[in-house]
Amino acid sequence: MDRAIGVIDSGVGGLTVAHELMRQLPKEKLIYLGDTARCPYGPRSKEEVQKYTWEMVDFLLTKDIKMLVIACNTATAFTLDDLKEKLDIPVIGVIQPGARAAINFTKNNQVGIIGTEGTVRSGAYSYALKKIKTDIHVTALACPLFVPMVEKGILSGEHALDVISDSLLPLKKHKEMDTLILGCTHYPLLKDTIQKVIGEKVTIISSSEETARETSAILDVHHLLNKAELPPVHEFYATGDLNIFIEISRSIFKEANFHMLTIKKANITPNQVS
Repeated sequence: MDRAIGVIDSGVGGLTVAHELMRQLPKEKLIYLGDTARCPYGPRSKEEVQKYTWEMVDFLLTKDIKMLVIACNTATAFTLDDLKEKLDIPVIGVIQPGARAAINFTKNNQVGIIGTEGTVRSGAYSYALKKIKTDIHVTALACPLFVPMVEKGILSGEHALDVISDSLLPLKKHKEMDTLILGCTHYPLLKDTIQKVIGEKVTIISSSEETARETSAILDVHHLLNKAELPPVHEFYATGDLNIFIEISRSIFKEANFHMLTIKKANITPNQVS
């Protein structure tokens, strides 16, 4: 099955998911679309997020994808059920895999979540966690400054440390918290600094690895795994300026994998919510 896996995100954050998909599924071709022109999605209304997500999906459907990975927590929170209902291909988001990983790692049922305003407002992580384990204690915090910082390519250094330290102050009060979910796929690009601020005793969960594992399982169940021997050339698209997108892609994929990508500007057609 040589059709590609489609991956969508509000910007560059989903590249962390794409990287893990490439690592775990080296035979699979990816077509990635990051809506960098309209990022961030976190402060936007549910209706806006739904509209923009469907526009990205419509773009990828023209590429005859065999599966859709929503590598954006806000889009997952607001559109996953609708996409699953209306598309005739498998669809996976990043919230359930992240929640399952946190349940596995926490030793005292004290879990923190950081995400965009939209993701935190939706309560999707709390719902997913409590659905698995009813006695879990969840503390959620919106960190609206993180995504714009990542989209500008500020991933470390003094400014990043200051922003992250100030943003995470409310979480520092929760001394019992032993597990922290990065509830936005942009945040793993800041993971080292987040770990430094939150402390080594807290296990940080990124949903990228779990999402890739579930993608593999779903492809297997649906008999959609690619059996080709030749390595794929992945198509990556961004709706905004390509310079920072290329720079961040190069830093994530390194030269060994970066040469396997073609990166282009995408013009997606505005439409009504499906």
